[in-house]
Amino acid sequence: MQKIIKILILVVVVIIGGIGGYLFSNNNNFLSADEASEKAISFINENLVEEGTVVSLVSVLDESGLYKIKIKLGDSEIDSYITKDGKFLFPQGGIDMDEVLPGAAATGTQESQPKTCEDIGKSDKPLLEAFVVSGCPYGLQMQRVLNEIVKNIPSLASDIRVEYIGSVQGDEITSMHGDEEAKENLRQICLRDEQSNKYWEYVDCHIKKGDVESCLTTIGADINKLNGCMSDNSRGLGYAKEDFDLQNEYKVTSSPTLFLDSNKVSEFDFGGRTAEAVKTLLCCGFNVQPDFCSQELTAESAASSFSETYSESSASPSGSCE
Repeated sequence: MQKIIKILILVVVVIIGGIGGYLFSNNNNFLSADEASEKAISFINENLVEEGTVVSLVSVLDESGLYKIKIKLGDSEIDSYITKDGKFLFPQGGIDMDEVLPGAAATGTQESQPKTCEDIGKSDKPLLEAFVVSGCPYGLQMQRVLNEIVKNIPSLASDIRVEYIGSVQGDEITSMHGDEEAKENLRQICLRDEQSNKYWEYVDCHIKKGDVESCLTTIGADINKLNGCMSDNSRGLGYAKEDFDLQNEYKVTSSPTLFLDSNKVSEFDFGGRTAEAVKTLLCCGFNVQPDFCSQELTAESAASSFSETYSESSASPSGSCE
């Protein structure tokens, strides 16, 4: 995903007062939504993407004094904004300043200091929730990290739950990278909730090549039960909706995102997207750390996307899909 997004990067410096005055004063030469989106798509195709790459329009909305355009690039959909006169383009979305982090309003700035173990809330049985989508390279990276933890410290499996990002439209679930990803999300949700003893075995296989049929055969999944779950809206769709309701409650927008006992946390405060860092983060949530928390795991950054190995020399230490 990051390789796709980076070709759209455009440095935009905005003085808040200036742009505010512009939006309210320059209202005589507005383009229609169709005209503005057509101009934006032409500009992006001609100036911001590599030769041979084409972006297309998905939708356009009037939002907060701008036109919000959703564009499709390969398998990805990206939100961008254009001023109504078609002069200024913001090709990678915006920041909702009403959704600042807790404490920001009081200080005027976001906290920049990394959390330590002492800053993490404690409980007897902490729960680490990882929100992902199955086709995101960095969601796969986080699943690889969590799988490594579970393989080496099976006792922590009950303290880890993978949740999936998406939405329900009618009798179908959707996902940020399309129907195939949505279907795979549902498959993994059904395994997690109805064949939990097979879930991590499936993840361990799937993160290597994404070979669904081979992985289901290898782990000995109950195919009839799985198909029933995926086709029965009262089962699979119901499980998925629980994930999506929680996603909305937590205001999750990117894969992966971590929560420990309902509090947003970052693996990068503890060393990065590695098995040792995430294990340490989770273990910080115990009132009394179990003995297995002293077991050291690999501190190498996990490979992103599908990979036969845990880490690769080209592994990206960070990244997310939005």
